[in-house]
Amino acid sequence: MIPSLKSFHFFSSSTEFLLPIFSFSASISVCYEMASHVVGYPRMGPKRELKFALESFWDKKSSAEDLQKVAADLRSAIWKQMAAAGIKYIPSNTFSYYDQVLDATSMLGAVPPRYSWNGGEIGFDTYFSMARGNASVPAMEMTKWFDTNYHFIVPELGPDVNFSYASHKAVDEYKEAKALGVDTVPVLVGPVSYLLLSKPAKGVEKSFSLLSLLPKILPIYKEVISELKAAGASWIQFDEPTLILDLDSHQLQAFTAAYADLESTLSGLNVLIETYFADLTAVAYKTLVGLKGVTAYGMDLVRGTQTIDLVKSNFPKGKYLFAGVVDGRNIWANDLASSLSTLQQLEAVVGKDKLVVSTSCSLLHTAVDLVNETKLDDEIKSWLAFAAQKVIEVNALAKALAGQKDEAFFVANAAAQASRKSSPRVTNEAVQKAAAALKGSDHRRVTNVSARLDAQQKKLNLPVLPTTTIGSFPQTLELRRVRREFKANKISEDEYVKAIKEEIKKVVDLQEELDIDVLVHGEPERNDMVEYFGEQLSGFAFTVNGWVQSYGSRCVKPPIIYGDVSRPKPMTVFWSSTAQSMTQRPMKGMLTGPVTILNWSFVRNDQPRFETCYQIALAIKDEVEDLEKAGINVIQIDEAALREGLPLRKSEHAFYLKWAVHSFRITNCGVQDTTQIHTHMCYSNFNDIIHSIIDMDADVITIENSRSDEKLLSVFREGVKYGAGIGPGVYDIHSPRIPSTEEIADRINKMLAVLETNILWVNPDCGLKTRKYAEVKPALNNMVAAAKLLRTQLASAK
Repeated sequence: MIPSLKSFHFFSSSTEFLLPIFSFSASISVCYEMASHVVGYPRMGPKRELKFALESFWDKKSSAEDLQKVAADLRSAIWKQMAAAGIKYIPSNTFSYYDQVLDATSMLGAVPPRYSWNGGEIGFDTYFSMARGNASVPAMEMTKWFDTNYHFIVPELGPDVNFSYASHKAVDEYKEAKALGVDTVPVLVGPVSYLLLSKPAKGVEKSFSLLSLLPKILPIYKEVISELKAAGASWIQFDEPTLILDLDSHQLQAFTAAYADLESTLSGLNVLIETYFADLTAVAYKTLVGLKGVTAYGMDLVRGTQTIDLVKSNFPKGKYLFAGVVDGRNIWANDLASSLSTLQQLEAVVGKDKLVVSTSCSLLHTAVDLVNETKLDDEIKSWLAFAAQKVIEVNALAKALAGQKDEAFFVANAAAQASRKSSPRVTNEAVQKAAAALKGSDHRRVTNVSARLDAQQKKLNLPVLPTTTIGSFPQTLELRRVRREFKANKISEDEYVKAIKEEIKKVVDLQEELDIDVLVHGEPERNDMVEYFGEQLSGFAFTVNGWVQSYGSRCVKPPIIYGDVSRPKPMTVFWSSTAQSMTQRPMKGMLTGPVTILNWSFVRNDQPRFETCYQIALAIKDEVEDLEKAGINVIQIDEAALREGLPLRKSEHAFYLKWAVHSFRITNCGVQDTTQIHTHMCYSNFNDIIHSIIDMDADVITIENSRSDEKLLSVFREGVKYGAGIGPGVYDIHSPRIPSTEEIADRINKMLAVLETNILWVNPDCGLKTRKYAEVKPALNNMVAAAKLLRTQLASAK
């Protein structure tokens, strides 16, 4: 029997932290384990303990042992938390120092040759070099995990990769939990999804079939499975989320072949195949339930509502259904009565002893614990559930399904649901009316882009290959201290404004010294590109510790959109005008676009997403027009997350892209031809939406390119004509590595081979917020030098 603990204290040489176990009072019998399961859990810790431990280690301020101690304490607390809450199927190996796909790459020994790995167990040096690059070689590509804001490290594979069992992490963490008295379900990225999420390594033909490597990686999986069995595991979970994609028959057959091959090794284990993020197609569902040696199927029944019909029509007898009814992607409290009704319907189909209540996906994508929130008012707090609360919701549903319903818990939940529906703070009729009126126009600027660019060039007088940066400059410890002290009322507004102005002046002077053509103010006043705007818009709420991992140690704190959105007053005009007054060069006004604000927030689930997006677009439109009136001639409206919101089903793409692109155009349809509208996108595969990007009708787009190995350029090689300005990134800002002038010039030359000289811009991949000035100054210096070198060569070639 597990003691009913309220909290656990942990100490290490680098940190001390407290992990709450119960977040609010709910009568939970810890000695009674119901059929409940959690797909995965946040890794960072309730107060980002892992983030700080990682960054301390990377900065050589603490040892590997310090980092491992923090990680072990976090894992222990998470396992004990779930056990104390009554969860029966507790996952292990969902913790990661950086990314679970990178962990699978390490397990398989699939280290690209440039990292000079010599075999043996993969250590931190090789692992973090793959994730972040090092002084001599770049990092592996990073891209979005399906349609979330989490990023994974893309495996680089080819026919010559020598796979070997090189990381025993899955087995080690299972044993670690067992030693603590917690029997867990080890989780592995499934072999087929691993390959489908990979890319051919550099030099390997793009036509190379990654699935042809299945016979080479399955022996490693067999070794891992055998070790887990020997260690005492009774269940194993394979995450195969690619099953929800539009797969062809060859790809679906790979699942059948893989699990048929693993069947004898898996004998004696209960095997769960977990899917998430969308509905399964009928053919994918048939493939899934037909897999050999599989005991249980995990399905997302929040985003995959049509999957319920497939289950009802044909579910294999004697198998388990892990029903994902608690949303792992959003922070709204579960409608327990509705979920219980769904579960009871499913129970009649699959059998009482074969239904397991689960989360829709890993809770990695939600905030950690509502108990840490002091900023939210009680009404809004009652509408929410973070990861710790979702664990309790899962168990409450499992108990209710078994006839042990906690009536008080369900009554409180129903009251919160009713409160949210009736609250006057949710609805603003004027906003709803203005958004509804948008549907009669496509909101295009009157003049075509080539004529606009001519008008803008007469006003801006920029050189060929103009240089710029994406927006943010390094956020120093001193800068963060100033913002923190202002929020805590430890310094006055005058002192705060003076400090921020000094920082802007420093950034402006540096850019002028480097001879950058179009400047930015560096965004020193901003904590986050979405939160900063959300704090100034109505309909948003904010957390103190609602952090969610984006990649590695990078965490974001998504705003919560609970009601109709409007802009009470200007948000950026003061700072942009201040910065423009410090220079004769063009200063970009920096805004975050409506689609990105939507996709990087926890969005209300009581109206269609596009309606909320149109409301945000109108608020940003007001800001754009105020910036123009204030004399800002270049305005960047970032849509970094437009691609990531693309539905996972191709049949749903057109509708999403129509309203997303329309929302962007709404923001800037009223400006003059001489006002240059930029947008920025990063870390996604853009090639399949290039025509929608063109349809956004921005004057200039800056777009991530170097980290993804110049994949973007291939679309132009294939004949797509792009007439607006474009700045494919010339260096990766997520690595501390400083590229040489020659390397950047080489990248620009590759761009000039497929793009017209008069539309090409030179810029980094993304903002510089996470870098240090010691890296930024030489990198930007080399970038400007490369642009000047190419200008000279182009002039002499005329």
